[in-house]
Amino acid sequence: MSTFENDRYQWRETYFVLFESAKRPKLDAVVRRLSELDNRLTLTAPSADDDGRFESITVLAPEACSAIDICFTSGEEVVEQCRDLAGELRPPECSKDDLARVRRLGTIDARFDVLHFEQVSDADDELDEVFDPSALLMVLEALAALTGGIAVDPQSGSMLD
Repeated sequence: MSTFENDRYQWRETYFVLFESAKRPKLDAVVRRLSELDNRLTLTAPSADDDGRFESITVLAPEACSAIDICFTSGEEVVEQCRDLAGELRPPECSKDDLARVRRLGTIDARFDVLHFEQVSDADDELDEVFDPSALLMVLEALAALTGGIAVDPQSGSMLD
């Protein structure tokens, strides 16, 4: 079940991890890596293709009042998006590392869509819960490291370190 279908969560933002499809990890590698991040994270609904390669998963982060849906996409849609991003992500004063990452966009044909959701409090809930992006940042960093990919915030047009 997608977190979009869960009334306890409201979608906030979408990030991408862009990478070459040849580096698409197996589901067990993604589960292992995400499990190592923080023992307070709960992984649900893991899905793989027939070859065991990652398709999707949901990460629940109750202490951060958030959930994260991650799903794999590849093909011409991603290639076209990377072409567009390469034009948008060329700030006048970017570092050599940023320029190298922008050049890499021409070789990328796969991505993880990383959808970030905020947990909605009940009206009767008296807890002072605060939406915290830390789980999202840990997940983005782990996925980028696992795939050798580039984490991107498309809303701001920036690459994350």
